[in-house]
Amino acid sequence: MEFGIFDHMDNDHLPLADFLEERLKIIELYDRHGFHAWHVAEHHATTLGMAPSPNVMLAAVAQRTKRLRFGPMVYALPLYHPIRLAEEIAMLDQMSRGRLEIGFGRGSSPVEICYFGVDPAETEAQYRVMLPRVLEALETGVMRVPEQQEPYAEFALKVDVYQKPHPPVWYGVHTEESARRAAQRGWNTINLDTADEAGECNTAFRAEWSMAHPTRPLPLMGLGRFVVVAETDDEAQAIARRAYPHWHQGFTHLFRRLGRTNRHPRPDNWDMLHGQGKGVAGSPATVAAFLADQLTRSQCNYCVAQIAFGDQSFNELRTSVDLFAREVMPALRVVNEHLAAA
Repeated sequence: MEFGIFDHMDNDHLPLADFLEERLKIIELYDRHGFHAWHVAEHHATTLGMAPSPNVMLAAVAQRTKRLRFGPMVYALPLYHPIRLAEEIAMLDQMSRGRLEIGFGRGSSPVEICYFGVDPAETEAQYRVMLPRVLEALETGVMRVPEQQEPYAEFALKVDVYQKPHPPVWYGVHTEESARRAAQRGWNTINLDTADEAGECNTAFRAEWSMAHPTRPLPLMGLGRFVVVAETDDEAQAIARRAYPHWHQGFTHLFRRLGRTNRHPRPDNWDMLHGQGKGVAGSPATVAAFLADQLTRSQCNYCVAQIAFGDQSFNELRTSVDLFAREVMPALRVVNEHLAAA
């Protein structure tokens, strides 16, 4: 069992410079506590994402941490030129001496994509063209540019990746088909759906993996959950109920402003989110019991906690991270050992 962090970098309550410094201090705390990786989302034109350029944030993380792995979850590929993206990935991998993890997507928010002059209807096709081009360039050091004429049809990268053939790749999984696709390609996954839905995906993933990579151990299969830990259930729930609506306002801001339907609906209050099994707030014992059940039912081996969200103070976040690392993580590792032995 490994433990990671997912972060939207949402902020509607602090001056931006103060927020960024506070978040870097929390990321340093993840590093000291032995979390496996920090995964940051990419969003634009909303308080949901105060790291609209993930690579700028990741460059700072590379310098402020020593062991923590990190990366985008995910790069919105249609918003990048493949040459620049490959070069920046290589730089981050070298700056961190091989701690970069990379995730790619077509962009989860069509309204954000539109601001860049990109047709959301075309993003899937763009993703399918760009992803193999970027991965091939990282692996070979040569970016193919077939739309250009010679001598511009190939671009030799003068910066190469530290990890060979390239940093580990992550994929957001929501269906059995996408799970099988990730397994065929040897990628790690993160699932944000219910435990039972994630379990169906992971059953398909494991079956496909055993056929495609019979001699390789399973990669990380993550389950993402909102998590707040405090000394008591009442204290944690009060924090979550106060903080979550701030996150939700950022999550739905553009859809409400433009009168659009949200493609990825989330309930607008904490109790409904918890009722869906997608968030937990409580004492270490309460949180450990909830996550043990979720991870067992989902067959996941990577617990991805979204601890920092909403208007939580630095002290509230520090307490939540400390308690999670000191008391929840050891309890879940024991559960995982029992499952493995069975």
